[in-house]
Amino acid sequence: MICRMRLGVCILALCLCLCLAAAASPITHPSEVSALRAVKKQLVDPKKNLRNWGKGDPCTANWTGILCTNDLGGDGYLHVQELQLLNMNLSGTLAPELGQLSRLRILDFMWNELTGTIPKEIGRISPLRLLLLNGNKLFGSLPDELGYLSNLNRLQLDQNNISGPIPKTFVNMSSVRHLHLNNNSLSGQIPPELSQIPTLIHLLLDNNNLSGYLPPEFSNLPELRILQLDNNDFGGSVIPASYGNFSRLVKLSLRNCGLRGAVPDLSKISNLTYLDLSQNHLTGPIQRNKLSNNMTTIDLSDNQLNGTIPASFSDLPSLQTLCLENNFLTGTVPTDIWQNMTFSTSARLKLDFRNNSFSSIQGHLNPPVNVTLRLEGNPVCENANLLNVSLFCGSESGEDKMLTNLNNSTVKCPIQACPRDGYYEYVPASPLPCFCAAPLRIGYRLKSPSFSYFPPYIHPFEVYLTSSLNLSRYQLSIDTYSWEKGPRLRMYLKLFPSITENHSSTFNVSEVERIRRKYLSWTFPGNSLFGPYELLNFTLLGPYADIKFEEKTKGIRKGGLVAVVVGGAAFAVSVSVIVTILITRRHDGQRRAMSRKRLSEKVSMKLDGVKDFTFKEMTLATDNFNSSSQVGQGGYGKVYGGTLPDKTVVAIKRAEEGSLQGQREFLTEIKLLSRLHHRNLVSLVGYCDEEGEQMLVYEFMPNGTLRDWLSAKSKESLTFGMRLRIALGSAKGILYLHTEANPPVFHRDIKASNILLDSKFNAKVADFGLSRLAPALEDEGTVPDHVSTVVRGTPGYLDPEYFLTHKVTDKSDVYSLGVVFLEMLTGKRPISHGRNIVREVNTAHQSGMMFSVIDSRMGCYPSECIERFVGLALSCCQDKTENRPSMSDVVRELECILKMMPETESVSSDSGSSYSNSGKLLPPSSTSFVSSSNVLGSDLVSGVVPSITPR
Repeated sequence: MICRMRLGVCILALCLCLCLAAAASPITHPSEVSALRAVKKQLVDPKKNLRNWGKGDPCTANWTGILCTNDLGGDGYLHVQELQLLNMNLSGTLAPELGQLSRLRILDFMWNELTGTIPKEIGRISPLRLLLLNGNKLFGSLPDELGYLSNLNRLQLDQNNISGPIPKTFVNMSSVRHLHLNNNSLSGQIPPELSQIPTLIHLLLDNNNLSGYLPPEFSNLPELRILQLDNNDFGGSVIPASYGNFSRLVKLSLRNCGLRGAVPDLSKISNLTYLDLSQNHLTGPIQRNKLSNNMTTIDLSDNQLNGTIPASFSDLPSLQTLCLENNFLTGTVPTDIWQNMTFSTSARLKLDFRNNSFSSIQGHLNPPVNVTLRLEGNPVCENANLLNVSLFCGSESGEDKMLTNLNNSTVKCPIQACPRDGYYEYVPASPLPCFCAAPLRIGYRLKSPSFSYFPPYIHPFEVYLTSSLNLSRYQLSIDTYSWEKGPRLRMYLKLFPSITENHSSTFNVSEVERIRRKYLSWTFPGNSLFGPYELLNFTLLGPYADIKFEEKTKGIRKGGLVAVVVGGAAFAVSVSVIVTILITRRHDGQRRAMSRKRLSEKVSMKLDGVKDFTFKEMTLATDNFNSSSQVGQGGYGKVYGGTLPDKTVVAIKRAEEGSLQGQREFLTEIKLLSRLHHRNLVSLVGYCDEEGEQMLVYEFMPNGTLRDWLSAKSKESLTFGMRLRIALGSAKGILYLHTEANPPVFHRDIKASNILLDSKFNAKVADFGLSRLAPALEDEGTVPDHVSTVVRGTPGYLDPEYFLTHKVTDKSDVYSLGVVFLEMLTGKRPISHGRNIVREVNTAHQSGMMFSVIDSRMGCYPSECIERFVGLALSCCQDKTENRPSMSDVVRELECILKMMPETESVSSDSGSSYSNSGKLLPPSSTSFVSSSNVLGSDLVSGVVPSITPR
């Protein structure tokens, strides 16, 4: 009783102290406190990042992510100046009360999971300079009221689901320099009124549903550097001739916009560096006037251009990429394009002239090793008398899109001198040999660079970045970089502390705060070559893990600040005491019991070739599970790309809280996966079962899923021969599960997104989360034909009998694979707009219109092979189990179809062998061909089989 009385007295005293402290110091404006509480109420915060919101005053108690003004003039209150909540795993919606933060200058919710609409009330915040909502799941239309933000410098709403038109009121954003609205679902006409914004330098509207015409008035924008409108549909409109009058344009990207007409004369744009007009319907010759000497990239592929290659293309000293494939160009291929260039060791020139009508070579065909020349699909490849021409007429797999590692230090340093916990490492470029330090880890992305090959610009970029951060050059290491769709260039940066007199191996807290502040305030100097950037994450690990970015409010009177600090400290102590008394006793016993249970179960998990990773190792591999590392998502959870300490790139599937299995079931699944070994199954590297997490670590598949390649949004496509090869590899992997695994396994979730492709396009079946072991052998030594279970799987792929009877068999996987085959043939999804792919193809097949539903992007194919493949797919999709072939029958039939393929499109039945597409198809007398671009076509169509490169 005495103890309780003392505790009550202490709490009363603490409350009195806090009240006195509050009275002695300025506080946040009450309307803003109310607004922040409303914001918190509408957010879902599973990681408890905002746990201190609601404790004390927002400004004086340093609520997470809040920076306040130090101006006490006027009303005598503190005001919220910045709301920095990027990458905090927040979901929920944005509260309209945000509009009450009347002094706000930065509103940053980047890289969260927010849904709902953008509140129109944000348009009331007149001082707002940065509005950063990109990388969420926001939907609805853009509020007209955002146009009231006359002081706004940067509007980033990209990578959401925003729809509707772009408001004409945006013309009133008289100070905006960056409009990033790409990767949404915006529609309608681009407002010509945007041409009246005098400060605009970056206009990114790519990957939307915009239509109408290209506003010719855009050429009047005095400061515009980047105009990027790819993947919209402007309905056959032309590129305005006025676009040749841009005064400062560096990058013009109009890929896949449905444009017609001629290529305008752009020779007067003195700073033009990057031009992409590919995948349109442009006609006529290429302009002959010389483009800027700064040109790095010219992509005019997939149009209907005619004439010859302009001689001026041979006088572009910085050229990296010239793509002219799939046009009607004629004449000769000029070798002086590369002969007139002086190549450095880091330079590269890619010349893609495939599928035109070039008949000869002008000059000596002797390009240096850093020149890639592709000529397949041209008459010149049929000229047997031309020396070496065959070297440039074969197919190739293209550039490897895996992460490129730049840390190639040759200095040998003693292992024991640097802690081996993953947080400290040798500084690669250190002037002091073997200097060991802990880096800051930063995810960084160039959203629209004006080059297509990075190595020549690595050094200038390093100088640009370190000078912007006021660091020495050796303090920066670009650990890895990779190109992503856009194209965008993603990097993983490490910043190391400087070498001081005492050789400190860590940054001090103030320096960490300074660097972070530099990134978050978007005050890097502009650079046209590198374009706009975005911060993906700022990860603090190891010695920096305990740093709290509690933005201090300046200008508070000294006495008041001391009172607040003392009161806050006392309050923290009291909370700690209370929590310790009330919670520790309750949970200690439960934690110890759970720990003993998990430990006893994990002791038995010693499996050959499967590693037990720690949670810290997974955190390091994925840069703290940053959203920029996410490569996929399914019902089980998110999949991240990661890099292990030995530089092995892996895929890490992390279960979400609601999908966690029981401990024993999770370990059982690992045991199942650990004993499945086949070249057509994705390999399990290891697992993590720590800190309430369940993760599976697989080999990384750089070419993604089959579904990605069949998608209509994919720029590249798969030839028919490659699809057959993928089909065979998939079937062999499933056949192994059914017949060679011991005991056999029913996959239960075969679908195009669970068939992954490695760097050579070998197919590997993945995701065994729903798999079931076949029943044990009966007395006669036969395997029962089914397992009774709750129906699980993906709509459109489900075996009808399994759905009705709840009995899964090996034929259930056959049905699902048959649906995948139909996807390969048509490019369509299993269920789309209420239409079922099995029914659609069956109807077309029975009516004699089979070729009307074939994917038009496959190029040419032997009609006899197509017919057999269609027959196989439909037989797999029979309603009754007994009418379907076994998986061994499927494999045999696919091998037979592949043997029927002509020599020019030969694909071995060995899934590990390479494929070839060389030039034009010359059909043998026993095989007829059909072009997928015709509905029915003739029995023989001679065309070009397009080759592809990985994404």
